[in-house]
Amino acid sequence: MNEIPAYTASHPRWYRPRVSTYWWLWQWAYLKFILRELSSVCVAYFVVLILLHLRALSHGPETYAAFQAWLKTPHVIALNGVSLLFVLFHTITWFNLAPRAMAVRLRGKRVPDLLIAGSNYFAWLVVSVAVAWLILRG
Repeated sequence: MNEIPAYTASHPRWYRPRVSTYWWLWQWAYLKFILRELSSVCVAYFVVLILLHLRALSHGPETYAAFQAWLKTPHVIALNGVSLLFVLFHTITWFNLAPRAMAVRLRGKRVPDLLIAGSNYFAWLVVSVAVAWLILRG
């Protein structure tokens, strides 16, 4: 009873269809998920860039001027432009995902998805206007 059955030449094999490594490219939901995950690299890039900016600022005017000159090179401008698009994509997809990530209940009923996502967009708009006002006023 405890014997392991012997392998035979007619042992059936499971059917496993071949799947391309890039199968996710052809379905928008999966592609969007992968792009959102990859866009976090751009978020990290901007964090490092801000830290380098602060470091250059703390090391004096010459270092800061050299850093500003480096930021004006075409490849850095292009990288920053692409990174900005990815960060915007990351933000928008996350705000649209927020209602599914947190279920807010008020008086026993779930708050509508539009209200949760809309409040995120409204807060983003308020902070953006405040930052623009601080930068452009002076």
